[in-house]
Amino acid sequence: MFGRRFAALLLAAGFVVPSLPAPAQPLVTQGIGSSSCAKLAADLKPAEGLQNPVNLMLFAWVQGYVSAANVSLLEADGKHVDLASLDDTKVIAMVATFCKANPDKKPMAAVDDFIRQSAKQRAKWDVGTINWNG
Repeated sequence: MFGRRFAALLLAAGFVVPSLPAPAQPLVTQGIGSSSCAKLAADLKPAEGLQNPVNLMLFAWVQGYVSAANVSLLEADGKHVDLASLDDTKVIAMVATFCKANPDKKPMAAVDDFIRQSAKQRAKWDVGTINWNG
C-alpha cells in the first residue's frame, strides 16, 4: 500500500515540477525545506492554496518531514504529532509568516518549532518495529 502511494506521489510530482514558474526552479533542485526563507517567501502565495506549485511542494515536503519526525518521536518515547491538524492552509500560512519575519533562516526551522510546540499523542509502538534491513 505504501509503495503504491509513494509511486503515485512521485508520478504526481513529475507532472507538477516541469510546470513550475521560472523563479521556483532553484527550490526544486535545492530542496524547499533547506532553501532560504528569503527565496521561499517571495514564491509562496497563501491565497492560491495548492493551485500554486510552490505551495504544493511545500505542503508535500512538510507532510513528509513531520511523518519522518513522527517515526523518530515514536521510537524515542511512543508519542507523535497528529498530522490531521496540519492542513495546507495552516502549513502555508505558518511557513510564509515565519519566513517573512526570518528571511535569514530556513523553512525547516518553522516546522521544527511546530513539532516542538505541538501536543504529542501517545501511541502503541514497539521500538524497532520498522525493519529497514529486510
